[in-house]
Amino acid sequence: MTTQAATKVHRMEFDHAPQAVGLTAAEGSYVEYLPDPVVPYRDARFYQHTRVVADPTATVLLGETIAAGRLARGERHAYRMLFADLEILRPDGALLAVDTVRLDTRAPGPVTGPAVFAGHDLMATLYAVTPLAPAARVADTLHEAFTATGLSFGASTLPEDCGAWARILGSDSPAVTRAMRAAWDAVRRLLIGVPAPGLRKSRPGPHPPRRRVARGPGDEAPGVPRNRTAG
Repeated sequence: MTTQAATKVHRMEFDHAPQAVGLTAAEGSYVEYLPDPVVPYRDARFYQHTRVVADPTATVLLGETIAAGRLARGERHAYRMLFADLEILRPDGALLAVDTVRLDTRAPGPVTGPAVFAGHDLMATLYAVTPLAPAARVADTLHEAFTATGLSFGASTLPEDCGAWARILGSDSPAVTRAMRAAWDAVRRLLIGVPAPGLRKSRPGPHPPRRRVARGPGDEAPGVPRNRTAG
């Protein structure tokens, strides 16, 4: 599963825009959720809560990328706040892992510090919850895949050895996208022996000119004025 485009969060004067994502992976299932980046515009306030319920026999690959803002317009960390919580649970409610992101541009401690963006423009994370390979081996696979990219990253196992995760930092969007795909591909090959598929995204292209067709009496749709200009 993916998205058609980035999640663009527009400015707001008060309150915040919430987004809730819920994934349930049943017995023996294989789930991938790799959305496009979250891009907060100037003065945006955003809160995302992701809840993953994974059966012990299920595999879930989950990706997330956060941009520092609308970079093409120079809006680096011009948002007001961006909070995100991820919870990974078992069907009985047992909590496996929690990942919390708190980006508040007015709070003490800059969002560009070493524990967050560290001066970069993009922060991406890939989680792999799986029983199909030892957690240490999944973490090593992520480490090897990201090492080849030359970007800053860290990888480790998840609590209770339920899988592994990695976080990567960069300032070049295509490079971060390629790195995430390389890691996704490597984990896929390890777990199920199948490479990552190509993600079909709509690409903007030339649109054919619109034709205005003259209608005769009685041809117009109800409530729509008749177009009297042919072209």
